[in-house]
Amino acid sequence: MVAENWEATLKEAEDLRESWPRHLEEKFTRASATNDAQLQQRLERRQREHEAEARGRRERMEARRQALQSACDGRLAALSAAHEASWQRLTDEWHRRLQPLTEALQAAQKAEEALFPPWKRELWENWRPPTEFLNVVRFARLETDLKRLCEAVPVSPRLAFPLSGSFGLPLALSYPDHGSILFETTKMGGDDVVGALNNIILRLFTIFPAGKLSLTIIDPVKLGQNFAGVMHLADYEENLINGRIWTQTQQIEQHLTDLNEHMEKVIQMYLRNEYETIAEYNAQAGNLAEKYHFVVVADFPANFSDAAARSLLRIAASGARCGIYTLIHWDHRHTPPQDFVPAELRKSSLCLTCHGDHYRLVNQYRPGTRLVLDAPPDPEFATEFLHRVGKCSVGSTRVEVPFAQVAPAETERWTVETSEELRVPIGRTGAAKLQYLAIGKGTRQHALVAGKTGSGKSTLFHVIITNLALWCRPEQVEFYLVDFKKGVEFKCYATWRLPHARVVAIESDREFGLSVLQRVDDELKRRGDLFRKLGVQDIPGYLRAGGAEPMPRCLLLIDEFQEFFVEDDQISQTAAVLLDRIVRQGRAFGIHAMLGSQTLGGAYTLARTTMGQMVIRIALQCNEADAYLIMDENNAAPRLLSRPGEGIYNDSAGTIEGNSPFQTVWLPDDERDAALEQVRTIAGPISKYPGPIVFEGNAPADVRENHLLRALLEAGSWTPATLPRAWLGAPNSIKGPTEAAFRRQSGNNLLMVGQREEAVLAIVSVALISLAAQYRPGQLRLIVLESFAPGSTEKAWIERVVRAIPHETLLARTHELDGVLAKLAGELKERLEGEPATADRTTFLFIIGLQNFKKLRQDDDFSFGLGGGDEAGNAAANLSKVASEGASLGYHVVASVDTYNNVNRFLGRKALTEFEMRVLFQMSANDSASLCDNPKASGLGLHRALFYNEQEGYLETFRPYALPAAEWVEEAGRNLARLAGSATPPTPAAP
Repeated sequence: MVAENWEATLKEAEDLRESWPRHLEEKFTRASATNDAQLQQRLERRQREHEAEARGRRERMEARRQALQSACDGRLAALSAAHEASWQRLTDEWHRRLQPLTEALQAAQKAEEALFPPWKRELWENWRPPTEFLNVVRFARLETDLKRLCEAVPVSPRLAFPLSGSFGLPLALSYPDHGSILFETTKMGGDDVVGALNNIILRLFTIFPAGKLSLTIIDPVKLGQNFAGVMHLADYEENLINGRIWTQTQQIEQHLTDLNEHMEKVIQMYLRNEYETIAEYNAQAGNLAEKYHFVVVADFPANFSDAAARSLLRIAASGARCGIYTLIHWDHRHTPPQDFVPAELRKSSLCLTCHGDHYRLVNQYRPGTRLVLDAPPDPEFATEFLHRVGKCSVGSTRVEVPFAQVAPAETERWTVETSEELRVPIGRTGAAKLQYLAIGKGTRQHALVAGKTGSGKSTLFHVIITNLALWCRPEQVEFYLVDFKKGVEFKCYATWRLPHARVVAIESDREFGLSVLQRVDDELKRRGDLFRKLGVQDIPGYLRAGGAEPMPRCLLLIDEFQEFFVEDDQISQTAAVLLDRIVRQGRAFGIHAMLGSQTLGGAYTLARTTMGQMVIRIALQCNEADAYLIMDENNAAPRLLSRPGEGIYNDSAGTIEGNSPFQTVWLPDDERDAALEQVRTIAGPISKYPGPIVFEGNAPADVRENHLLRALLEAGSWTPATLPRAWLGAPNSIKGPTEAAFRRQSGNNLLMVGQREEAVLAIVSVALISLAAQYRPGQLRLIVLESFAPGSTEKAWIERVVRAIPHETLLARTHELDGVLAKLAGELKERLEGEPATADRTTFLFIIGLQNFKKLRQDDDFSFGLGGGDEAGNAAANLSKVASEGASLGYHVVASVDTYNNVNRFLGRKALTEFEMRVLFQMSANDSASLCDNPKASGLGLHRALFYNEQEGYLETFRPYALPAAEWVEEAGRNLARLAGSATPPTPAAP
């Protein structure tokens, strides 16, 4: 059953396998046809729908396109307008921002061309230093490639750059803030740096006024060769390069230390808290502007000690404020000092480093830029330029503050009252203040002034004297002026008869200077007695007590006071005692000393205890040793003073905190003389303020200043002489004229010894007129023996003098010698025998040039003549008799002889004792000692002589009279004739 079913099933399955594919094929064919038909219908329908839809879409798209096009056109038009507006704004902004830059660049280029033209001779032919400081100096150019610098540049012509794609910019140091530069090199670039430094040095001289720039150059490796050309400046002004180029360690350290001290001076004395920089100070100071200093260093740090490096760092850090800048080449091949901090040096400088063949600004390099250092001119042109700079700088360090800034206005003259204090402006301190000399309050009573030659010490004294004379009346201040210098600094006060001056000593002798101290000491004692009587202690107290006489402050001013102490003798010892007393006791009595000197050192000098009492110290230019002497041991500030007239006023005994720098006003001779003339005009007649006693050591005495003789000649009648005097000259002390007084006693004869024929003739001439003025006619006889050549000026002169004398006067020559001496001997014999026919008449025998009268020569002390006959022997014997026996009877001999040897030949030792009064001119020490027991005549100068009075035992130095003017002799003759009651003097008596 199962098999049958299985077979049936298999058969059915077989049938189905055969029929089912056909069935399916037929069904598929029918379905495919149906589907194709339906597909076609659908496609046709879809095609129709698509075409309709497409037509609709195209219509809508066109409408939309047209709308969009219209909107787009409007939008594009708006965008185009906005774009153009944006371009315009961009272009405007471009030009607005670039125009200032462009103008600045173009202005810099124009300024560069004007200020720093190329080193070509034709461009520098008319160069002169500027009158004002230009605060910029070029040292390089920065070549710029714009495309590389900006990486991209606008291509639109509307944004074109005004300058070309490549251009150069000047690089410069600016002052006062950015004036230092530092070049750093390793193995290469040193020569380029040296050239750049030399160029900067030359350029600096083109921007500074003459004399306002000083260089300190340090070149330790090349020993100055790097800057050898600059040394030409030293031929004109040493201060331009601080002496020389420094190379050694000690030198470098010292000069950098000096600059540090200069910084201290500027900060503490000039800037203080008033000015931020020296530039601000200079803007107010005018011609007192401080100079700028540049430290130029090659091959740093070679030969730099630790101390020098520290000093350099201090200069770099603080120097700009004080006007000190650095120009440094740092060669890294040299080992820096220990503890040296490079950052300190770089921080204050514009730093450049070497990169192969070019330099770059440190931390400021930009691609597309190249720094090109300016090269110096060729050596020949550089030398020419430096010579021109040097010539323009000659005298430029002199600063002249007008005297008018301290002088009183016309309505203020003679208005200052000095009872409380003597106060007068003497210069400018700081930028605009006046420096006063203030004496008389507290411990400020006396002053020391020190300054080397040319420092302005004499000018300072003139300013003090002249300005006080303008501000104060003679009743308020009086001067005792002593000048030991070989010059005529104080002569103007004698010439104008300064009413305030009591004594004026010009080229004074030590003896006269001592007499001035004695006069001041006498005044001190006189005032002391006067004050004690009134019970007062000072000038204000004296005035309150109703003191009757004026009590002016006395100012003793001595220039080169060290002359007192050049020898350790009686003069120096006495001067030291007197000065010490004046300094210690003068305060209470208004007596003040101002002592000036070039140096305070020396083997013999004023005691330090005395100088310690002189609290006011005025230091002008001086060396370090004198700086410590005039100030205290911690104050060497004066050694940094650099120009004439620049000084430090210190009224604290020299302590550093008392320093007040100042500039003395400039007082030219003509302006000083005009001021003195005004003072003399204000003072009125000479009779009210007669003026000073004058000692002029560099000239012979003037007989017109002999007030005693003038009084005799101008008297209304004869003034009988109780003791006849022959005036010889002006003394080296404050007293009356030097005189030989002839008493009627043995030895009262006068002998003049020395080879000074003109001085002898002058003394004889004045003596003749002096004696004639002291006797009535008939009471005097004058006999003059002379041997002048006929027709000589000396002959004519003595004849002129004799003609002016109305008394009995005989002018005899050599051949008249015997008769004259025989007559005198005969008269003397008569008087001795009691026949005094002419006992009341005095006779003076003048023998000019005893050595020329051969008949008077002796062989020895015990015989006369040389065996030439009785006549010669009688002449010599008669002279000996008159000299030895005549003085007590009114017969006096005045003789001159040229040498001590001739004294022995013509007089001998025995006859010499009859000439107890002697005038000695310059001679050997032995001859001097033989004639006056003192070798002092060996040191006499041209216008000096000694007067020795053996009987009275004193020795006096004096200035012999110069030959009087012919007008004076004629005037004296008229006065003598008037006194004699005769219209004209009688002619000389016949021999």
